[in-house]
Amino acid sequence: MTDIEQILGDLNKDSFVSLLKNIIGESKYVQNNPPELIPEEDRVVTHVLNSLLPYSTTTRGGPLIVNHVSCFPKRGNLIVEYPGTEPGKILSFVGMHMDVVTANPNDWEFDPFSLSIDGEKLRGRGTTDCLGHVALVTELMKKLGETKLKLKSTVVAVFIANEENSSITGVGVDALVKDGLLNKLKGGPLFWIDTADKQPCIGTGGMIPWKLHFTGKLFHSGLPHKAINPLELGMEALKEIQSRFYEDFPPHKEEQVYGFATPSTMKPTQWSYPGGGINQIPAECTISGDVRLTPFYSVKDVMDKLQEYVDEINENIEKLDTRGPVSKYVLPEENLRGSLTVTFNEASSGVACDLKSRGFEVLCKATEKVVGHVKPYSITGTLPLIRELKDEGFDVQTTGYGLMATYHAKNEYCLLSDMCQGYQIFSSIISQLEA
Repeated sequence: MTDIEQILGDLNKDSFVSLLKNIIGESKYVQNNPPELIPEEDRVVTHVLNSLLPYSTTTRGGPLIVNHVSCFPKRGNLIVEYPGTEPGKILSFVGMHMDVVTANPNDWEFDPFSLSIDGEKLRGRGTTDCLGHVALVTELMKKLGETKLKLKSTVVAVFIANEENSSITGVGVDALVKDGLLNKLKGGPLFWIDTADKQPCIGTGGMIPWKLHFTGKLFHSGLPHKAINPLELGMEALKEIQSRFYEDFPPHKEEQVYGFATPSTMKPTQWSYPGGGINQIPAECTISGDVRLTPFYSVKDVMDKLQEYVDEINENIEKLDTRGPVSKYVLPEENLRGSLTVTFNEASSGVACDLKSRGFEVLCKATEKVVGHVKPYSITGTLPLIRELKDEGFDVQTTGYGLMATYHAKNEYCLLSDMCQGYQIFSSIISQLEA
């Protein structure tokens, strides 16, 4: 153990749990599901400031420089700096977001909006994602403020708003990047603390939400030869589109290098139609779903291909497989053809972290030292903000100390022992980058 690690010591469990209890007590008010639920992240900011201001230049009690940045009322971000001695030398912990996904107390075995403790389990909405990380990094910055440890590197923590809803822009880290408030972080590794299971997450997926709308002809189900069944059209067209997608975007060789659990996928997740009797073939239906895309393929290329598939099916719809002897998608005597259209909601690209960077090197060494092994992994879940940061020139690495098994789940919890190891990994990273 280095001198730096000895000085930083272990996580102060009592202080951490006390802070987490206060923060989880705000989780009901930071649920992110607009327009019904608009989070008020400043409720969490208040508790972080209560911990850090006594060690800040604001109160002249310590070296921490605290900057509360709000682009919208009650929806602030918090940037905390521990100044180093060498200009331009920096490391940062970013991504600890102060909003949470929704929770229905009726579905939980315990109150999601207050912290409860069951042995090592710290239970409540946000303990794993991501209020537990907010409390953890706050404790790290508090310890730096207490010890006034002399470091060459400036250590920066960025607590962010609005991570759980990327459809609303200009609130969180995207606003901070746009305003240039994070430019100085390009001087060193940026650790995005928002994943789980104590291992480096080195790759994430892109997401393309799609909607296929199918138009047929409404008619009585006892006379199916006079109808164009949009449900059958939807099933056969989607089968064709999926088959062509997997031919054009097969498993990529880099997916094995990065340890992706799955290759790129395209699948339906929702089906809707306007309604009607069981004896009525409807006039239209809609199938919706998503593409989860590994970062080795282009989102634009996939969207262009999906449009191409749809256009070609429309041009040759009489050649599409049918369902039974009277199933058809063309009624020549009525000059009617079934058809389909595709539309997209906002898409995002995945990211492949730089496996040769200094940030990745120190994260792996710290993880192996503290946890006992290091096994980086990748998932096709989305973290669109880190792709934007990488494109802006940041050395982004991602990790986290909650539990993937309870991520966004009912009965969410984290383990105190995992958070203690996360603190030790942070200490090791700081120590390595000082060498």
